[in-house]
Amino acid sequence: MCVVLVRARNPSNIGAVARAMHDFGFSSLRVVNEFPVPFEAAKSAVDASAVMANAVSYASVAEAVGDCTLVVGTTAVGERDLQHELVVLAEGAARMRAELRDPTHDGKAVMSGAPAPDDMEAAGGRRVAVLFGSEKTGLSNEELSHCNWLLTVPMWEHAGVRHPSMNLGQAVAVCLYEMVRDPTRDGKTIVNGAPGEQADAAAMERLTALLSEVMEKTEYSRRHAANSGSEDVRRLVRRMGVNAVDAPVWMGILRQVIWKLGGRRE
Repeated sequence: MCVVLVRARNPSNIGAVARAMHDFGFSSLRVVNEFPVPFEAAKSAVDASAVMANAVSYASVAEAVGDCTLVVGTTAVGERDLQHELVVLAEGAARMRAELRDPTHDGKAVMSGAPAPDDMEAAGGRRVAVLFGSEKTGLSNEELSHCNWLLTVPMWEHAGVRHPSMNLGQAVAVCLYEMVRDPTRDGKTIVNGAPGEQADAAAMERLTALLSEVMEKTEYSRRHAANSGSEDVRRLVRRMGVNAVDAPVWMGILRQVIWKLGGRRE
């Protein structure tokens, strides 16, 4: 998949785009501009020197997307009279992933999972281009005519009015994040190597027993009998959503509390 910047002139914005691409695992940056692009001035491209070094300049949108099988334009909509199908980001990202994964689909299939960014560069001869327009004016009607359909990022309305646009670097980052996000995980992620899988039933039951013992020894159960029954505590523990890594830590903490209260446990 390639990111195409059309008439982007601000080196800082170009650098921010390169950094977002690097952060989310993308490497193909294309820039369409009638003037020479000052890549060397893109100071904001932190750790993205490889993206900047491989960036390619084109004289026209047609040249920049010539090898792409799906071309998607981005727009903030505004007062523009659109002549294309307009799709919100979540659905649009699913369509683009489908284009890259399955060369036989019609561009409307929904992926069951997100491919790795490396697979997005060119999968089975399929290549997607996402066009981002000028910081001031966005994509022109002529530039949009090269697109199969258009993509928009839903934004908060202030006093009933939608904010007209996003910063270029932010817009690219949001779109690329949605491309690599795995919708099958339903918000469950792995952070710093810690698995997000739920602790098994046996661990949850041990944790329930330890918590019940702490409640008894601290006399919480006597003072709050209404919510201290075994079923209440069991439901409470399960609502905590403790994962497989954290469960042993919590059990260790509770055992230490019991020991300090004078009831040593093995």
